[in-house]
Amino acid sequence: MDNLVHASAIVDTGAILGEGTRVWHFSHVCGGARIGNHCSLGQNVFIASDVVIGHNVKIQNNVSVYDAVVLEDDVFCGPSMVFTNVHNPRAAVVRKHEYRRTLVRRGASIGANATVVCGVTVGAYAMIGAGAVVTRDVPDFALMAGVPARQIGWISRHGERLDLPRGADGRACCPHTGDVYSVTGRVCTLQPAD
Repeated sequence: MDNLVHASAIVDTGAILGEGTRVWHFSHVCGGARIGNHCSLGQNVFIASDVVIGHNVKIQNNVSVYDAVVLEDDVFCGPSMVFTNVHNPRAAVVRKHEYRRTLVRRGASIGANATVVCGVTVGAYAMIGAGAVVTRDVPDFALMAGVPARQIGWISRHGERLDLPRGADGRACCPHTGDVYSVTGRVCTLQPAD
């Protein structure tokens, strides 16, 4: 399957686009960016040169992925969500050597208009609610909401809320798939199938 790059999009020389990746209207991918297979970059998306994006990543309209951001496979970035890369920006002070790395782990989803402040890791299959502001690391399978973002529960790989306690150990099944999850010591894990 070939790539689809809309005529209004710009893909600079040196950018790597994986097989089947689509770049839509008015988007810009800078040289040096590495994007995996079967990704979709919506309208007006910007990808900086020091960005790595895995396979099957969906980036909705009006998202800028700045230098020092890594998105693993199957990540979803909702419309107009925001990444940063400088903790204390000033127009008159050059801080490119101070970029803080941000990692979004496999399968995580970030809701519309959410902000991910630089230097954090968003855990695998975590879900960040619309409009949330993430200022610290997010555990795997965590459901986050608010400003600043706080954990309000646990979420399955399928995106279903799990009936698990936030402050205690427990077990629950995904209501859609039947997969079993357990929390031990504030860490949620998917249990192996029997």
